[in-house]
Amino acid sequence: MKKIIISSFILILFFANTVNAQEKYFTRSGAISFNAEGALDDMEEIRANTNTATCVIDAATGQMEWAVLMKSFQFKNALMQEHFNENYVESSKYPKASFKGIIENPLAVNWGKDGSYPVTVKGQMTLHGVVKEITSAGVVTVSKGIITAASDVTLMLGDYDIEIPALVGNKVSKEVKVRVDSSLYKLVQ
Repeated sequence: MKKIIISSFILILFFANTVNAQEKYFTRSGAISFNAEGALDDMEEIRANTNTATCVIDAATGQMEWAVLMKSFQFKNALMQEHFNENYVESSKYPKASFKGIIENPLAVNWGKDGSYPVTVKGQMTLHGVVKEITSAGVVTVSKGIITAASDVTLMLGDYDIEIPALVGNKVSKEVKVRVDSSLYKLVQ
């Protein structure tokens, strides 16, 4: 009798873990890009992107976490990339940015059925050592078991204590447009 109870308990734990794993989606190759072109930026693009963001989304609760190393952002101009890391975001002091939040309407997404589902995401963005509450509209797309999370958000550099020197004040926007568009896969534990 004891063996049956212990075996049943182990089977229940295994099943619970399997169900839980099916409800989480993950990536280490998340795509994030940004545009910080100012009003007078007709000479250079102030844009960068990375494909190394990490994300996990719990489909059952809507909770999500994103993290990206600031030095992973790539610019067309190497000098611009150096200024970005050394003078603006101070990557040595603040090596990563992160977002920890929740899909406010997780029941609007049918994680098992192909389609595009509008969502609202709310949480805490940490950038340059500053934490701010943000809310953003986004879309979760389900296609053949692959989840794509996409959102556009505008961040104010001043909110994150990132200063723009007066010399380049008209070239670098105080509002940075950030785009997240990443595919996530079932997390197998």
